[in-house]
Amino acid sequence: MTASIGSTVTATAGKDGAARSRRGADLIVKSNLLLVFLALCVVASLLAPQFLTGRNIANLLQQSSLTGIVAIGMTMVVLTAGIDLSVGSVAAFGGMTIALLMAAGVPVVPAILVSVAAGAVFGAFMGGLSAYLSLPSFMTTLAGLTAVRGLTYLLTDGKPAEASGSEAFQLLGGGFIGYVPIVGIIFVAITVLAAVVLRGTTFGEYVYAVGSNKEAARLSGLPVRGLITTVFAVSGALAALAGVLLTSRLTVGQPTAFNGLELDAIAAVVLGGTNLFGGRGGVFGTFVAVLLLSVLRNLCNLLGLGSFFQMVVTGLILLVALVLNMLIERRGARA
Repeated sequence: MTASIGSTVTATAGKDGAARSRRGADLIVKSNLLLVFLALCVVASLLAPQFLTGRNIANLLQQSSLTGIVAIGMTMVVLTAGIDLSVGSVAAFGGMTIALLMAAGVPVVPAILVSVAAGAVFGAFMGGLSAYLSLPSFMTTLAGLTAVRGLTYLLTDGKPAEASGSEAFQLLGGGFIGYVPIVGIIFVAITVLAAVVLRGTTFGEYVYAVGSNKEAARLSGLPVRGLITTVFAVSGALAALAGVLLTSRLTVGQPTAFNGLELDAIAAVVLGGTNLFGGRGGVFGTFVAVLLLSVLRNLCNLLGLGSFFQMVVTGLILLVALVLNMLIERRGARA
């Protein structure tokens, strides 16, 4: 009997140990992006000693924040199994709009609100077309990419617009608190707010439900069309906000700004582990991915490597990320 008890205790301990090993392995798998980011930072500090200087880190955060803000909105869209290719054009429109409003004498706060609201309207319109007419979001936002960019050029006949009338406005996109850029604080705040909404509210639960199975969500009585329209509106608003912040930093609105931004945002979302078919992922993964891509490009610049090399490396990293995400999904399915 004693031997039997001993065998039971040993078996139980073995199962507990195996369970702990599985949990440890799962944690490593789920944290792979963060581990890669930390490893890249270590490598960057060894290869380029100037990488860890306060000025370089501040510039890195400032440069990555605009793409990051847009990528947060893109994450919410992708979680519903959609895609938003218009964010670059909407961002440029937002930047031009606030420049023109300020040149016309509109106070800073109302000008910002109008510019961001315009982005939300564009996003809601394209999202509504996709949701209510059952059009692929890829096509509606591709049309938006062209149309909104053309509208941006029409605002000033393709010419830049000055926006240097307010020092407070300039601080919003170009100011620092110590070594920390204000735009970086805005990026972090938006990330935390989006995470709370997605993980701690009914709206967030609906987003994941729609992305997991749109038809099942509809049959369950969820407002699928309205929810899709809303996440596209959020994406448009955040894109316009990024445009406002760039105009603040440059003190000029550029109609050619943000060309290719949609590709950078999608790359960060995919690298961050959000499933392109919806229902899985989150904004913290996107946040880390944005920083990782920025560190990689920063390191290439510090080492004197050209932009063509950076494109090749970025593409390879995205390919590896897709493979890792596939392995994670298969591991979860077997569990």
